[in-house]
Amino acid sequence: MTETPADDGGAQPESGEDPATERDPATEQPPAIDRPSVLVPLAVLEGESLPNGTPELLANAHVVLLGYHAIPEQTAAEQAREQFGETAMSKLDEFADRLAAAGAEVETRLVFTHDEEITIDRLIYEYGCLAVLVPNSTECVDSVFVALRGTVGVGRNTRLVAGLFADGGVDVTLYHALDEGETPDDGESFLNGVKADLVERGIAPDRIETLVEDADASIDAIAGRAESHDAVVMGETDPSVTTFVFGMPSEQVAERFLGPVLVVQRERPEE
Repeated sequence: MTETPADDGGAQPESGEDPATERDPATEQPPAIDRPSVLVPLAVLEGESLPNGTPELLANAHVVLLGYHAIPEQTAAEQAREQFGETAMSKLDEFADRLAAAGAEVETRLVFTHDEEITIDRLIYEYGCLAVLVPNSTECVDSVFVALRGTVGVGRNTRLVAGLFADGGVDVTLYHALDEGETPDDGESFLNGVKADLVERGIAPDRIETLVEDADASIDAIAGRAESHDAVVMGETDPSVTTFVFGMPSEQVAERFLGPVLVVQRERPEE
Protein backbone atom coordinates (compact mmCIF):
# COMPACT_ATOMS: atom_id res chain seq x y z
CA MET A 1 0.00 0.00 0.00
CA THR A 2 1.43 3.35 -0.98
CA GLU A 3 0.51 6.81 0.15
CA THR A 4 0.70 9.76 -2.25
CA PRO A 5 -0.74 12.89 -0.65
CA ALA A 6 -1.01 15.89 -2.94
CA ASP A 7 -2.97 19.05 -3.45
CA ASP A 8 -4.46 20.47 -6.63
CA GLY A 9 -2.07 23.37 -6.85
CA GLY A 10 -0.18 22.16 -9.88
CA ALA A 11 2.00 19.47 -8.33
CA GLN A 12 3.59 17.06 -10.76
CA PRO A 13 1.35 13.98 -11.11
CA GLU A 14 2.62 10.52 -10.37
CA SER A 15 2.12 7.95 -13.08
CA GLY A 16 0.02 4.89 -12.29
CA GLU A 17 -0.22 1.91 -14.58
CA ASP A 18 -2.40 -1.05 -13.75
CA PRO A 19 -0.34 -3.76 -12.03
CA ALA A 20 -0.83 -7.31 -13.29
CA THR A 21 -0.96 -10.50 -11.32
CA GLU A 22 -0.07 -13.92 -12.72
CA ARG A 23 -2.32 -16.94 -12.23
CA ASP A 24 -0.86 -20.14 -10.82
CA PRO A 25 0.05 -22.19 -13.92
CA ALA A 26 -1.01 -25.33 -12.09
CA THR A 27 -4.63 -24.22 -12.18
CA GLU A 28 -4.66 -24.48 -15.99
CA GLN A 29 -6.79 -21.36 -16.14
CA PRO A 30 -6.63 -18.74 -18.92
CA PRO A 31 -3.63 -16.38 -19.01
CA ALA A 32 -3.06 -13.66 -16.43
CA ILE A 33 -5.77 -11.12 -15.76
CA ASP A 34 -4.77 -7.56 -15.02
CA ARG A 35 -5.78 -6.05 -11.73
CA PRO A 36 -8.06 -3.32 -13.06
CA SER A 37 -7.36 0.11 -11.62
CA VAL A 38 -10.43 1.60 -9.91
CA LEU A 39 -10.71 5.11 -8.50
CA VAL A 40 -12.69 5.35 -5.25
CA PRO A 41 -13.36 9.02 -4.42
CA LEU A 42 -14.49 9.82 -0.87
CA ALA A 43 -15.25 13.19 0.70
CA VAL A 44 -13.45 12.13 3.87
CA LEU A 45 -13.95 15.33 5.85
CA GLU A 46 -17.67 15.40 5.13
CA GLY A 47 -18.32 12.09 6.84
CA GLU A 48 -18.18 9.92 3.72
CA SER A 49 -16.73 6.50 4.50
CA LEU A 50 -15.98 3.22 2.75
CA PRO A 51 -19.34 1.44 2.40
CA ASN A 52 -19.85 -2.11 3.61
CA GLY A 53 -18.94 -4.68 0.98
CA THR A 54 -16.56 -2.39 -0.92
CA PRO A 55 -13.38 -4.25 0.11
CA GLU A 56 -14.85 -7.56 -1.08
CA LEU A 57 -16.09 -5.97 -4.31
CA LEU A 58 -12.62 -4.60 -5.10
CA ALA A 59 -10.52 -7.44 -3.67
CA ASN A 60 -8.92 -8.11 -7.08
CA ALA A 61 -8.47 -4.46 -8.03
CA HIS A 62 -5.70 -1.92 -7.92
CA VAL A 63 -7.54 0.73 -5.91
CA VAL A 64 -6.71 4.41 -6.07
CA LEU A 65 -8.35 5.62 -2.86
CA LEU A 66 -8.90 9.34 -3.23
CA GLY A 67 -9.77 11.43 -0.22
CA TYR A 68 -10.85 14.88 -1.33
CA HIS A 69 -12.17 18.01 0.31
CA ALA A 70 -13.51 21.07 -1.47
CA ILE A 71 -12.15 24.35 -0.11
CA PRO A 72 -13.16 27.98 -0.80
CA GLU A 73 -11.36 29.87 -3.56
CA GLN A 74 -9.67 32.13 -1.02
CA THR A 75 -8.22 29.20 0.94
CA ALA A 76 -4.84 27.84 -0.10
CA ALA A 77 -4.58 24.09 -0.47
CA GLU A 78 -1.47 23.98 1.70
CA GLN A 79 -3.25 25.90 4.44
CA ALA A 80 -6.11 23.39 4.41
CA ARG A 81 -3.64 20.51 4.45
CA GLU A 82 -1.90 21.87 7.52
CA GLN A 83 -5.24 22.26 9.29
CA PHE A 84 -7.05 19.08 8.25
CA GLY A 85 -4.48 16.81 6.59
CA GLU A 86 -3.67 14.63 9.59
CA THR A 87 -7.32 13.90 10.33
CA ALA A 88 -8.10 13.16 6.68
CA MET A 89 -5.09 10.86 6.23
CA SER A 90 -6.00 8.96 9.37
CA LYS A 91 -9.41 8.19 7.86
CA LEU A 92 -7.89 7.25 4.50
CA ASP A 93 -5.37 4.91 6.15
CA GLU A 94 -8.18 3.15 7.98
CA PHE A 95 -10.12 2.63 4.74
CA ALA A 96 -6.98 1.56 2.87
CA ASP A 97 -6.22 -1.07 5.51
CA ARG A 98 -9.70 -2.56 5.05
CA LEU A 99 -9.22 -2.74 1.29
CA ALA A 100 -5.75 -4.26 1.58
CA ALA A 101 -6.96 -6.86 4.09
CA ALA A 102 -9.48 -8.06 1.49
CA GLY A 103 -6.71 -8.49 -1.09
CA ALA A 104 -6.67 -5.23 -3.04
CA GLU A 105 -3.57 -3.30 -3.99
CA VAL A 106 -4.09 0.23 -2.68
CA GLU A 107 -2.70 3.68 -3.31
CA THR A 108 -4.00 6.63 -1.31
CA ARG A 109 -4.21 10.23 -2.43
CA LEU A 110 -5.36 13.21 -0.40
CA VAL A 111 -6.45 16.32 -2.27
CA PHE A 112 -7.69 19.70 -1.11
CA THR A 113 -9.27 21.28 -4.14
CA HIS A 114 -11.23 24.28 -5.35
CA ASP A 115 -13.06 22.12 -7.92
CA GLU A 116 -13.51 18.49 -6.99
CA GLU A 117 -14.94 17.42 -10.35
CA ILE A 118 -11.98 18.74 -12.32
CA THR A 119 -9.57 17.22 -9.82
CA ILE A 120 -11.23 13.80 -9.93
CA ASP A 121 -11.32 13.89 -13.72
CA ARG A 122 -7.60 14.68 -13.77
CA LEU A 123 -6.73 11.89 -11.36
CA ILE A 124 -8.70 9.33 -13.33
CA TYR A 125 -6.33 9.89 -16.22
CA GLU A 126 -3.25 10.44 -14.08
CA TYR A 127 -3.60 6.97 -12.60
CA GLY A 128 -4.95 5.33 -15.75
CA CYS A 129 -8.09 4.21 -13.96
CA LEU A 130 -10.29 1.80 -15.84
CA ALA A 131 -13.35 2.63 -13.74
CA VAL A 132 -14.68 4.88 -11.01
CA LEU A 133 -16.76 3.51 -8.15
CA VAL A 134 -19.96 5.25 -7.13
CA PRO A 135 -19.87 3.78 -3.64
CA ASN A 136 -22.92 2.22 -2.06
CA SER A 137 -23.02 -0.67 0.37
CA THR A 138 -23.65 -4.31 -0.49
CA GLU A 139 -23.77 -7.40 1.69
CA CYS A 140 -22.00 -9.65 -0.82
CA VAL A 141 -21.21 -9.83 -4.52
CA ASP A 142 -22.75 -12.96 -6.02
CA SER A 143 -24.17 -11.39 -9.18
CA VAL A 144 -23.26 -8.40 -11.32
CA PHE A 145 -25.40 -6.52 -13.82
CA VAL A 146 -23.40 -5.18 -16.78
CA ALA A 147 -25.20 -2.56 -18.86
CA LEU A 148 -23.67 -2.09 -22.33
CA ARG A 149 -24.65 0.66 -24.71
CA GLY A 150 -22.49 0.00 -27.75
CA THR A 151 -19.27 -1.34 -29.16
CA VAL A 152 -17.06 1.65 -28.29
CA GLY A 153 -14.89 0.74 -25.31
CA VAL A 154 -16.62 -2.58 -24.71
CA GLY A 155 -13.24 -4.25 -24.23
CA ARG A 156 -12.67 -2.04 -21.22
CA ASN A 157 -15.93 -3.31 -19.73
CA THR A 158 -14.94 -6.94 -20.20
CA ARG A 159 -11.47 -6.30 -18.81
CA LEU A 160 -12.98 -4.78 -15.65
CA VAL A 161 -15.58 -7.52 -15.16
CA ALA A 162 -13.13 -10.35 -15.74
CA GLY A 163 -10.41 -8.70 -13.67
CA LEU A 164 -12.68 -8.27 -10.68
CA PHE A 165 -14.88 -11.35 -10.85
CA ALA A 166 -13.35 -14.18 -12.91
CA ASP A 167 -11.93 -15.89 -9.83
CA GLY A 168 -14.95 -15.37 -7.59
CA GLY A 169 -17.70 -17.50 -9.10
CA VAL A 170 -19.83 -14.41 -9.68
CA ASP A 171 -22.84 -14.59 -12.01
CA VAL A 172 -22.84 -11.95 -14.76
CA THR A 173 -25.86 -10.57 -16.60
CA LEU A 174 -25.02 -8.73 -19.82
CA TYR A 175 -27.75 -6.20 -20.62
CA HIS A 176 -28.28 -4.17 -23.78
CA ALA A 177 -31.12 -1.77 -24.52
CA LEU A 178 -31.61 -1.56 -28.27
CA ASP A 179 -30.75 1.67 -30.00
CA GLU A 180 -32.89 3.15 -32.75
CA GLY A 181 -32.70 0.98 -35.85
CA GLU A 182 -31.14 -1.94 -34.00
CA THR A 183 -32.92 -5.30 -34.16
CA PRO A 184 -33.11 -7.92 -31.38
CA ASP A 185 -30.85 -10.13 -33.48
CA ASP A 186 -28.31 -7.30 -33.62
CA GLY A 187 -28.45 -7.01 -29.85
CA GLU A 188 -28.05 -10.73 -29.28
CA SER A 189 -25.11 -10.87 -31.67
CA PHE A 190 -23.46 -7.99 -29.85
CA LEU A 191 -23.89 -9.56 -26.42
CA ASN A 192 -22.76 -12.99 -27.63
CA GLY A 193 -19.52 -11.37 -28.74
CA VAL A 194 -19.09 -9.79 -25.31
CA LYS A 195 -19.84 -13.14 -23.67
CA ALA A 196 -17.19 -14.85 -25.79
CA ASP A 197 -14.66 -12.24 -24.69
CA LEU A 198 -15.51 -12.79 -21.02
CA VAL A 199 -15.21 -16.56 -21.41
CA GLU A 200 -11.80 -16.10 -23.00
CA ARG A 201 -10.84 -13.93 -20.03
CA GLY A 202 -11.75 -16.66 -17.54
CA ILE A 203 -15.45 -16.42 -16.67
CA ALA A 204 -17.34 -19.68 -16.97
CA PRO A 205 -19.93 -19.56 -19.79
CA ASP A 206 -22.68 -21.01 -17.59
CA ARG A 207 -22.32 -17.99 -15.29
CA ILE A 208 -23.10 -15.49 -18.05
CA GLU A 209 -26.65 -14.52 -19.01
CA THR A 210 -27.57 -12.16 -21.85
CA LEU A 211 -30.58 -9.87 -21.88
CA VAL A 212 -31.68 -7.67 -24.78
CA GLU A 213 -34.49 -5.20 -24.26
CA ASP A 214 -36.24 -2.59 -26.37
CA ALA A 215 -36.28 0.05 -23.63
CA ASP A 216 -37.23 3.69 -24.15
CA ALA A 217 -36.14 4.75 -20.65
CA SER A 218 -32.77 3.06 -20.33
CA ILE A 219 -32.00 4.48 -16.88
CA ASP A 220 -35.28 3.16 -15.48
CA ALA A 221 -34.69 -0.17 -17.19
CA ILE A 222 -31.15 -0.51 -15.88
CA ALA A 223 -32.15 0.37 -12.32
CA GLY A 224 -35.15 -1.97 -12.42
CA ARG A 225 -33.29 -4.92 -13.87
CA ALA A 226 -30.36 -4.34 -11.51
CA GLU A 227 -32.48 -4.76 -8.38
CA SER A 228 -31.88 -8.50 -8.28
CA HIS A 229 -28.10 -8.07 -8.49
CA ASP A 230 -25.39 -6.99 -6.05
CA ALA A 231 -23.45 -4.51 -8.22
CA VAL A 232 -23.77 -2.66 -11.51
CA VAL A 233 -21.13 -2.07 -14.18
CA MET A 234 -21.92 0.54 -16.82
CA GLY A 235 -19.99 2.68 -19.27
CA GLU A 236 -19.85 6.44 -19.25
CA THR A 237 -21.80 8.07 -22.08
CA ASP A 238 -20.42 11.59 -21.96
CA PRO A 239 -16.87 12.52 -23.05
CA SER A 240 -16.50 14.32 -19.70
CA VAL A 241 -16.25 11.56 -17.16
CA THR A 242 -17.26 13.71 -14.22
CA THR A 243 -20.47 14.66 -16.01
CA PHE A 244 -21.37 10.99 -15.89
CA VAL A 245 -19.99 10.03 -12.50
CA PHE A 246 -21.55 12.97 -10.71
CA GLY A 247 -24.30 13.79 -13.19
CA MET A 248 -27.72 12.39 -13.94
CA PRO A 249 -27.13 8.90 -15.42
CA SER A 250 -25.03 7.33 -12.67
CA GLU A 251 -26.70 9.29 -9.88
CA GLN A 252 -30.11 8.04 -10.99
CA VAL A 253 -28.94 4.44 -11.27
CA ALA A 254 -27.05 4.56 -7.96
CA GLU A 255 -29.95 6.20 -6.12
CA ARG A 256 -32.54 3.76 -7.46
CA PHE A 257 -30.34 0.69 -7.35
CA LEU A 258 -28.87 1.48 -3.89
CA GLY A 259 -25.85 -0.73 -4.55
CA PRO A 260 -22.32 -0.03 -5.82
CA VAL A 261 -22.00 1.19 -9.42
CA LEU A 262 -18.73 0.84 -11.34
CA VAL A 263 -18.54 3.38 -14.15
CA VAL A 264 -16.13 2.25 -16.87
CA GLN A 265 -14.16 5.12 -18.37
CA ARG A 266 -13.49 5.87 -21.98
CA GLU A 267 -9.93 5.86 -23.14
CA ARG A 268 -8.29 9.23 -22.84
CA PRO A 269 -8.52 11.15 -26.12
CA GLU A 270 -5.30 11.69 -27.95
CA GLU A 271 -3.94 15.15 -27.30
